[in-house]
Amino acid sequence: MSEIIFPLDQSDLSFTASGGSSVRRSILPSGVRVLTEHIPGSQSVAVSFSVAVGSRDETNGHFGSTHFLEHLLFKGTKKRTALDIAVAFDSVGGSSNASTGKEHTSYYARVQDKALPIAVDVIADMLTSSLIDPKEFENERTVILEELAMNDDDPQDVAHELFSEAVLGDHPLGRPIGGTQETINSVTREAVWAHYQANYRPQDLVIAAAGGVDHANLIQLVETALVDAGWDLDAKAAPVERRLLHPAEITRGTALKVVHRPIQQANILLGMQGLVADDERRYAMGILNTVLGGGMSSRMFQEIREKRGLAYSVYSFNTGYSDAAYFGLYAGCSPAKSTEVTRLMIEELEKIANEGIRQDELTLAQGNISGGLALKYESTMARMNRLISAEVINGEFFDLDDSLEHVHAVTLQQVQSLAADLAGRERSIVAVGDISESTFEEFL
Repeated sequence: MSEIIFPLDQSDLSFTASGGSSVRRSILPSGVRVLTEHIPGSQSVAVSFSVAVGSRDETNGHFGSTHFLEHLLFKGTKKRTALDIAVAFDSVGGSSNASTGKEHTSYYARVQDKALPIAVDVIADMLTSSLIDPKEFENERTVILEELAMNDDDPQDVAHELFSEAVLGDHPLGRPIGGTQETINSVTREAVWAHYQANYRPQDLVIAAAGGVDHANLIQLVETALVDAGWDLDAKAAPVERRLLHPAEITRGTALKVVHRPIQQANILLGMQGLVADDERRYAMGILNTVLGGGMSSRMFQEIREKRGLAYSVYSFNTGYSDAAYFGLYAGCSPAKSTEVTRLMIEELEKIANEGIRQDELTLAQGNISGGLALKYESTMARMNRLISAEVINGEFFDLDDSLEHVHAVTLQQVQSLAADLAGRERSIVAVGDISESTFEEFL
């Protein structure tokens, strides 16, 4: 099959995906979108309620509001306490959670198929009827500050947060998802409430489920739950437009950022702007990333860890969003070895840029990615997230067979060309540890 387009003006769509699963999508008159993937024989369901709002969408006075809301929606509604919400999922052996990203937020659960009505009712109640109680608001402010403090105690987390800012500068995607100590301390309940009202509406809502789920039944469950909560689903509305998928003009934040900490290991990240979510070279990026720093057989792992014993953790990655992205190389090593490790990471990228990769490396990477995708989509959660990405991010559904076909179509020249492009881009280096700026002078 070819990629399936999910247009915002087509209310119903259905097709058979690889493996015999059935994918359906409906847009209700209110603008609510419902997507399902029925997997024959599955006795569990992963279900999510998502909105296409993330930390990048916050404005002055609202920084941290998106993540704050994620916490608050679990703190009680008009008919359920926080304990009632927890008990509802525990009583059926299910699990529930939420995630705040830079471009969307999801509230999700995984339950036995017969418990789907409970999951839909509880998540819908949370999403539509949270009290956002003033006392609970202040309690959760403390919890979030503790979460930020915990993250700040992890030097690798600190390095990654600073890296996105260093590469993307003032672009909203460079901001931390959870906010900062300052923004969380200053945000008000009124600001969070206003953020909620502006972004949690029927036309913003995407409901996705994968596993032992019947599409028509899910629509009925959703409509009943939302109407019972007081939402007017008779008011017609078009779904919100998707983000523009096109690279933005970005000014680099900084070439070098070093955070001095008296710890035993230096956490080093170097990189540059990467590939946005819909870049046609993303399959070549998968190959490049696998060969360069994607596993134990990768060049960085073999050269830096196995041959020289300079680091325990070393890897590469590309994080792509709708209009911005960053590609990075990471290593954790002794401060005394920081210069040598940084030089080796750069050399490995430049070797591929100048000489390309071998056919055996391409074949290995294609097999690695193919197997990883096949194993990944054994999970109902992964298939649910694939539906969310198709609807919220790029408007296209990529079937497993299609993805594998694209992976196996990547050529040696495409990988080298991409590496050369990345190696020639403006570079940023971020490090956290007992090191100084002079450690990286030769790379600037």
